[in-house]
Amino acid sequence: MTYPLYIFFGLAPSIIWLLFYLRKDAHPESNQMILKIFFCGLLIAIPTVFIEVGIFQEIEKLTLAPALIVILNTFVGVALVEEFLKYLVVREKVLKSPEFDEPLDAMLYMIIAALGFAALENILILLPLGPTFLAGRVLSISAFRFLGATFLHVLCSATVGYFLALSFFETKKRLRLLSLGLGISIFLHGLYNFSIMEMEGFLKALIPAIILIGLAIFVSLGFKRLKKIKGVCKI
Repeated sequence: MTYPLYIFFGLAPSIIWLLFYLRKDAHPESNQMILKIFFCGLLIAIPTVFIEVGIFQEIEKLTLAPALIVILNTFVGVALVEEFLKYLVVREKVLKSPEFDEPLDAMLYMIIAALGFAALENILILLPLGPTFLAGRVLSISAFRFLGATFLHVLCSATVGYFLALSFFETKKRLRLLSLGLGISIFLHGLYNFSIMEMEGFLKALIPAIILIGLAIFVSLGFKRLKKIKGVCKI
């Protein structure tokens, strides 16, 4: 029963955040569509691993200072790949769907895809713990992922979704807005990872906390603004 428990605790952070954010939608999406995008987000995490490993290997071949290699791995090999592939799920599976009918949907579906992605990440982190189920350790990892990496995925993808929604109304600035959303999410995702992995002392906790709090405020305001917009322009 150990591995099913790992799967349960890997999924739990994503499910809790999913239930929280779905409550923000006055016009709920169909359960079928929600599950579809969640599992597409989960599945896209599989090729992401191989892409990231390939990029790491290519970066290692460069004659660069070790610090620069770490930065490239963090911001390009991880943050850029993950944020773009989560967006790709929504672009390919949502934007032309009849269920995409209001601006808020751009943020919601980006969040759903991100939570699927984060769910597989969480499971893959727990499974190597092995057949001996240590409840305290599993709970601490799951709780840390809930408040940290899973929440970060939610907020970064929601940020992309916000600028994606705006791009439907600013057609001349569509590419610029989308690039801005992706750029912000990639930079903050990379900075978060770099901080917890490479920094020491109070900055190791302070910078990630500032990123999460700042993004949470931005996303909350984004939801409020998009709720006031009644229609959406299709691509």
